[in-house]
Amino acid sequence: MRFHTYTKFSPEAADQVDLQALLDKLADFLLQSGFAGANLPFGGQFDGNEEHDRSLDALRQAILDALIESGQFTPEMLEALRGEGDDADEAKLAKLLDDLVQRLIQEGFLNLEAPPQMPGAHQPVEGKGSIAQAAARDVQFNLTEKGIDFLGYKTLRGLLGSLGKSSAGSHDTPHLATGIEADGWSKPYEFGDVLNLDVNETLKNALARTGKVEVPIDLDYGDLMVHQAEYRSSCATVLMLDCSHSMILYGEDRFTPAKKVALALTHLIRTQFPGDTLKVVLFHDSAEEIPIATLAAAQVGPYHTNTAEGLKLARRLLLAQKKDMRQIIMITDGKPSALTMPNGQIYKNAFGLDLTVIQETLKEVARCRQSGIMINTFMLARDRALVEFVKRVSEISRGKAYFTTTMTLGQFILMDFLKRKTRKVS
Repeated sequence: MRFHTYTKFSPEAADQVDLQALLDKLADFLLQSGFAGANLPFGGQFDGNEEHDRSLDALRQAILDALIESGQFTPEMLEALRGEGDDADEAKLAKLLDDLVQRLIQEGFLNLEAPPQMPGAHQPVEGKGSIAQAAARDVQFNLTEKGIDFLGYKTLRGLLGSLGKSSAGSHDTPHLATGIEADGWSKPYEFGDVLNLDVNETLKNALARTGKVEVPIDLDYGDLMVHQAEYRSSCATVLMLDCSHSMILYGEDRFTPAKKVALALTHLIRTQFPGDTLKVVLFHDSAEEIPIATLAAAQVGPYHTNTAEGLKLARRLLLAQKKDMRQIIMITDGKPSALTMPNGQIYKNAFGLDLTVIQETLKEVARCRQSGIMINTFMLARDRALVEFVKRVSEISRGKAYFTTTMTLGQFILMDFLKRKTRKVS
């Protein structure tokens, strides 16, 4: 006879943590834009290549802070876990954090990259000064595509909730076409229409033509009527993000909220507007397109704002796509202060509004207008000279301008994207 021995089930502490809630709390840490390194002493200089700490130790500390902040891990629980604070109790806490990191990796939200480790002749495997401790400093973590998509989904839900909306449809236009939703009156069927038959109108035509009520009903090709639905257009969007040094200066991180909006738009387009496209362009001293998958790790820098080069690249990307609508969503917080010269050199002037830079930037705006591209500007500053510049951009491109803050940036962009309302700068 087979015997079974049952013991009391003791679940691991890491298994009781809500992983998605934890990842949501880690969003600001995972999407850091270099803001932490911007708090330099007076007279200090910013290194444009400086990145925030993406080590395993930093991730563990961020997880611990997130657990305490979210209430999943109270100070009493932390005290109980640490016990007397000896090595054994500290090891328990370290194991909990390691288990949570492993769960994030197993669920596909994060991945780790570690350089090869060469142990010394007498270097211990564990404990202080061990191979494991050194590896924790050297191992780098990165968000996976699943992690990026999840953060975009959570940001989108938060933004739509603040707008009082739970779902989004497609882009509305004044035109009608045959489709699934019957939003307009019926029309005679024509070859190529979706056979979304209006049964009542079709039968009425057949009865009026034959004058007989009998089964089977004599239907002719000319009797067929189909419902009309609102024509849904496709849109190509380029999101231009200003990543000049000013985006993390003056005690506020403006770049991380902009990245969150980009991730939310990506999720919205992928799930609700599958015919649309979204590309991301970073502009600073120059400009470049980056894949959405690398957006989470994007940092601020170099220093200046080459708006004209960003518009030029965005226009080239949009003209390569055959869509009904093309638009640029530009998020910036400062004046254009750089320009790419015909010989490839970068002309820079950070003092005031340089007329040469402004004129070339407005010329690029006019080229976008001639190409049928709308530019909607979201300005994270209210300087009087900037207001006049943005008004001029809106007048030339027949776009819209919004003067907003990091707290309302996402709501303004989503309202603009979903509602297509016309707004003028006064």
